[in-house]
Amino acid sequence: MIINDNSKIGSIQEAFHSMFPYLKLEFFTKSINSSGISTNKMIQNAGRTLGECRTIQNSGVVTITPRMTVADLENNFRTVYGLSVQLFRKSGKGWLETSFTESWSLEEQNSQGESLSKIAS
Repeated sequence: MIINDNSKIGSIQEAFHSMFPYLKLEFFTKSINSSGISTNKMIQNAGRTLGECRTIQNSGVVTITPRMTVADLENNFRTVYGLSVQLFRKSGKGWLETSFTESWSLEEQNSQGESLSKIAS
């Protein structure tokens, strides 16, 4: 999966979910609140392109492969677009953050999500 400035948030999320049905990708931008504290704000508008959301002016594309780690995925979006992404793994009927397993590949995360979802069924 190759992502560039013209890719829409919703399209990326749909394509990602097609590749990894037990994973969910959410996008965040950094914002500064009235107290001057930096916080992450989820991008809600699925029709916005990455080019419209980017916070840095680097050029490049992000390529997503099954063998890349969660940490690599997050780092690629931060480096190319200045955006934070958070990966969630299906666990039964809910979604878990993958922050403690960011060294796992997307393929491993998806397999674990599938296993946890079958157990909960």
